[in-house]
Amino acid sequence: MSPIPLRRHETLLPDSARVIIRPFIPSEPQRIDAVLDRALALTESEVNRALDAIREEFESRHHNVEDVLLHHHAKVKHRIAGPMLSRERELLIGALFSGEYALESAALFNPSIVPHPDQRGVPDGGLRFIMSLRATGEGHISSIEFRSGEIAMDGSIAFDPVSRYVTLPDIEPNPSYRKKNFILKFHEMGFDNGFADAVMDSLEEEFTRSALNRSVGVVLRDNNPDSHELRRTLDCIQWLADSNYELRFAPELSVSERIIFPVSPNESNGIEDARFVCFAEDDGSKVYYATYTAYNGKSILPQLIETRDFLHFRILTLNGSAVQNKGMALFPRRIGGRYAMLSRQDDENLLIMFSDNPHYWSDPQILMRPTEVWESVKIGNCGSPIETEAGWLVITHGVGPMRKYCIGAVLLDLHDPTIILGRLREPLLSPVGSEREGYVPNVVYSCGSLVHGGKLILSYAMSDKFTSIASVDLSLLLAALTNEPGDVENRI
Repeated sequence: MSPIPLRRHETLLPDSARVIIRPFIPSEPQRIDAVLDRALALTESEVNRALDAIREEFESRHHNVEDVLLHHHAKVKHRIAGPMLSRERELLIGALFSGEYALESAALFNPSIVPHPDQRGVPDGGLRFIMSLRATGEGHISSIEFRSGEIAMDGSIAFDPVSRYVTLPDIEPNPSYRKKNFILKFHEMGFDNGFADAVMDSLEEEFTRSALNRSVGVVLRDNNPDSHELRRTLDCIQWLADSNYELRFAPELSVSERIIFPVSPNESNGIEDARFVCFAEDDGSKVYYATYTAYNGKSILPQLIETRDFLHFRILTLNGSAVQNKGMALFPRRIGGRYAMLSRQDDENLLIMFSDNPHYWSDPQILMRPTEVWESVKIGNCGSPIETEAGWLVITHGVGPMRKYCIGAVLLDLHDPTIILGRLREPLLSPVGSEREGYVPNVVYSCGSLVHGGKLILSYAMSDKFTSIASVDLSLLLAALTNEPGDVENRI
């Protein structure tokens, strides 16, 4: 057991009633045509009766259900010949190619917690927060959900009511891109050739998808007939553009109604373990970054999320030889003028790296190796480092016998975080009792915590199933890490 007392707060449970509507379109064209033929053979009276039943059954479960059905009809309407259809028949066709998906029916876990960008109206001594969560449903597809709440002056924590509804964002049809990042990725993937240069040369330092498409069209026209190398280069450009996209939520949606569901091919099987951090720019402005693991069913790829308001999100690829494996976690500010990142490229040790560009990472160095039995299989971070007067507080996880995951802590030097000032020899938090039972037993794990009011607010998941929050007296934890006198048994 941890020598440092923890106060446990509310537990968040998955709710299978929170559902979105996804396309449900067969992969075989003949099956699509067969469904369409049956829908087109119906009389208008039959269409209206079927549609009335759909409205009665599903309108109360979704915002703007008809807009979604019309959107899904648009995905197959190119296969329909003949006169224009009635709106009712289009809605029915949309419903025939739709299905509900319960986002969190399997699990709601691996949280990270950051200050809310809007602190207006919060009582003195309090803090409004946003928590991100990994929601997993049928097929083990993971997405990102959000919760909000407040920490009171007395340390109590209350979550805002959770909406019955969940809403997907609008995908920006003409997103913007940063030229420098595109060129870095071309070099990394071996496509730094004349065709890529020709596409990039005519573009501004920040350009849109439509401008990119025009430039690609010019290069295609100027290289007719085309070549295998040209096609491979343009396919790479297309993949890169698809992998970098923008999402927007309507401002009136509550935090709990916003869901980030996989969009690009890289993440078709899941967006996993987002580690959000409130990053302070040198001019004092704030931006929220999150590193996450994109999974396509075969391979994983670390990627980046960027937002300032949790309404408009940019989803971005990362560049560099160190962009691999899981568990990248960005420091909340530059150190010595450079960005810093924790990582675990070797799937065993905790590493650290520095960069002049938050989108490019290379040359990691080992920061910590497993030393205690409870972390003897591998160690990693549990989110971004937290700045304290004593140093950078890093919440860690260790994997030991029987694949048991425990949470620990380490303290790094503020000016040179490659220097370890202290390290807990015993876990801060271990899975006990009901926390041991779940989809993956014997696991406690976190993707991010914060400090407020002299407390470490530690959000954590239990056995890949549920989520909870614990709070820890920061002075006791730092005393244990720095081996200074305190009302706690020091085990460093």
